[in-house]
Amino acid sequence: MEVLQRMRIAAGHRYLDLGTGPGVSLALAAALTGPGRAVGVERDKHMAAFVQKNLDLVGVGAKVVAGDALDGHAPRAPYDRIHSGIGVPCLPSARVDQLAPGGRLVTTLATRTPSWPGQCQVTRTTEGRVEAVLEGGPRGHRPLHGYTWLTAQHHLTRIAESPGLSRTTALTPPADEAYGFWLSAAYLVPGVVRHFQADTLTVIAPEENSWAVASPGDGTVRVLGPRDVWAELEEIHAPWTRAGGPDRFHVDIPADGGHQHVASKTGPGALDWVLPPLTAVPGQASPSHTEQGES
Repeated sequence: MEVLQRMRIAAGHRYLDLGTGPGVSLALAAALTGPGRAVGVERDKHMAAFVQKNLDLVGVGAKVVAGDALDGHAPRAPYDRIHSGIGVPCLPSARVDQLAPGGRLVTTLATRTPSWPGQCQVTRTTEGRVEAVLEGGPRGHRPLHGYTWLTAQHHLTRIAESPGLSRTTALTPPADEAYGFWLSAAYLVPGVVRHFQADTLTVIAPEENSWAVASPGDGTVRVLGPRDVWAELEEIHAPWTRAGGPDRFHVDIPADGGHQHVASKTGPGALDWVLPPLTAVPGQASPSHTEQGES
């Protein structure tokens, strides 16, 4: 509901819901836009049929098709509002192409860690120019990343028994609400997992058998393993601070489908990175070879 409010959906809007799942957000959006204005795309054809049956029962006039959410749904394009809670590494060009002038697209971006997702908002101006911003936040879908956290589970007992060697640090553990910093770390300190239930900030790099445990308020941190995770966080915090501690980042989306660049600002001192490319989901067809459902 929070995302729908942020998108400012209104009566008459053409709405596309990608990765419909049980169809709750699609039903709410359909109630706002009016009959025949909302359509959802769901990969699981059985789930799509189930949701369609329920939508028909409540009479909101929405349609669900079986297909790949990466492809959007061209038969009913363009759309005034597009939402996808499914995490993707970068913005699929089909989604951007199907956005109407004056339209808005909101999607979760799956970062290089399961612990800190991003939310990208794309708008197309009335002149047709595409503008996009990326923000951090506390929630977001992180596809296939649960395994990364599970691989870190066996480290927790070892961390409790031996948190590591203590050293001084100038970096006070950033607040959980410093979403811009954690979003930057999600891309520039890849492959780490946050242990959110720990009493003090604990970050684990399970593949490198390394971790960092911040001490509460005494200017020290404990590190262990071949990878100094805390040093990497320190290296990100300095340019993030110089850039003004941004919470929002500009995303450049080339019209030719090239690499999508993220930056805190332009010129010297910018904190920037490149979004990973789209990849096929294991066991599924590649993004360019999936079938779209009927309109």
